[in-house]
Amino acid sequence: MAPEARTRLVVKNCAMALCAGAVALSSFSLGAEAARRHYHPHHRAETAATPPRALPYPNLALPFEIAGAQYLPLSWPDVAGWPGDDHLAAYKAFRVSCRSIAAQRQAASEPKALGASLVEPCRIAKSLDFPDDAVGRAKARTFFEQNFLPLRISRLGEADGFVTGYYEPILDGSRTQTDVYNVPVYRRPSNLFVRGFSQDSVSLPNKGPVYRKIGRRKLVPYYDRGEIEDGAIAGRGLEIAWLRDPTDLLFAQIQGSARIRMENGSIVRINYDSYNGYPYTAVGRILIERGIIPKEEMSMQKIREWMAQNPDGAKELRRQNRSYIFFREVNLSDKDEAVGAQGVPLTAGRSIAVDKALHVYGTPFFIEGELPIETERSRTPFHRLMIAQDTGSAIVGPARADLYFGAGSEAGRVSGRLRHNMHFVMLVPKSLDPVARGKRLPVPDPRPSEKIARLFPQTDPGKDAAKALKNAANPSDARPSAAGTSAGSQTSGAAMAAANRVPLPEPRPAIKPDPEPRGHVRRHRRQ
Repeated sequence: MAPEARTRLVVKNCAMALCAGAVALSSFSLGAEAARRHYHPHHRAETAATPPRALPYPNLALPFEIAGAQYLPLSWPDVAGWPGDDHLAAYKAFRVSCRSIAAQRQAASEPKALGASLVEPCRIAKSLDFPDDAVGRAKARTFFEQNFLPLRISRLGEADGFVTGYYEPILDGSRTQTDVYNVPVYRRPSNLFVRGFSQDSVSLPNKGPVYRKIGRRKLVPYYDRGEIEDGAIAGRGLEIAWLRDPTDLLFAQIQGSARIRMENGSIVRINYDSYNGYPYTAVGRILIERGIIPKEEMSMQKIREWMAQNPDGAKELRRQNRSYIFFREVNLSDKDEAVGAQGVPLTAGRSIAVDKALHVYGTPFFIEGELPIETERSRTPFHRLMIAQDTGSAIVGPARADLYFGAGSEAGRVSGRLRHNMHFVMLVPKSLDPVARGKRLPVPDPRPSEKIARLFPQTDPGKDAAKALKNAANPSDARPSAAGTSAGSQTSGAAMAAANRVPLPEPRPAIKPDPEPRGHVRRHRRQ
């Protein structure tokens, strides 16, 4: 046999031997894998289950949170003017709020920061009656210091809060329309509709859309102030009383309540009932923007004077505020104070209106600063503990309050000139101590060292790859940096690494084997 033929025969025999060996090995591997999969579980070694990876931090709620607010825990000596206040007057107003708090069953999922935490201080106050003297005032102060913690609060990024004043006007009116009294005071119309409320609900929200119901299903926005003043709902028997001046009605709507003194001397009390769905626009702000009244001179009296001197301009100015308030007649005597949104009588000099979307009625606020109480230019020190018992559509924010000064012209003069920045201290029940609860929050992981941060930069691989490809396509766009060639080489290396990323292998899927007969299992076990 020729040498070349002998060589070809040897190579052929070796190849056949290698193929046979590969087939045998693959058969053995497949058999071992099948035996491993179908081996009876009783004879398989038990392996400990891998515990689930714990979250880095427990899911704990923040200790105390009010949207858009910043706050600072204080000690009582840090509250300026606290010792000199009449705490007994505030305590009496607080106990009035407690009647409403005790009657309500607030849900545990209350979204507001205080939630139902005022229930416990109210329970304690229910059994404490203090005498109306110096001893009683001292005990009232002790009550607040033992059951509350002071917390300086303001809008995020601001140092102070903002206060205005309101009161209950006393107006002349008539039960019937005359030549003198021809401005109607309307009750809530029957075709006014608010989603989620029945048309005869006692209380309707003072924010959000309001509709006019046409027929059974069609809803359209309700009439605005101009349409109502032009007679859109006239002649339907909605008139509670008639006033002399449309400016009187405007200010009664801004204040939310009024006392109407009839021609026979009787008094009719009216309170806010609902509104027409349009946001409130301050007429004083419009006069300032138009340069009619300087900002530093703005007051309710200035607005009244300008409207009296400009009847046509007053009509146009009123219609800039498209919001319109409807009233209800309330059964209160001439000696009773107006009822706030909490449903309790207000206390002159101690009740405030707050943003009900953020705060809970009954919350004490200590308001400190200087206000023009005596005259328009006076700077009277004001350090007073007030109780949140009312609200208003223009009262928005964590440190925003409307101070109630009572009824009558003097209260109107004082409240009409208030537009001032003040310090707000919110009294928080001790059960919500933000310092104590904050100590239970976990401390976040420390920041990595600078060396580790340089070795493992937190970049977006997709963006780096796109940038590298763009530079490769347009070399002229890649300009050297001022840091030199070293920085340029590092950048190009990072770009190349991002562009040539090696994908990680896909994780092996956990596929459960199909159940098979026991005999089949024994057959594999015998092999």
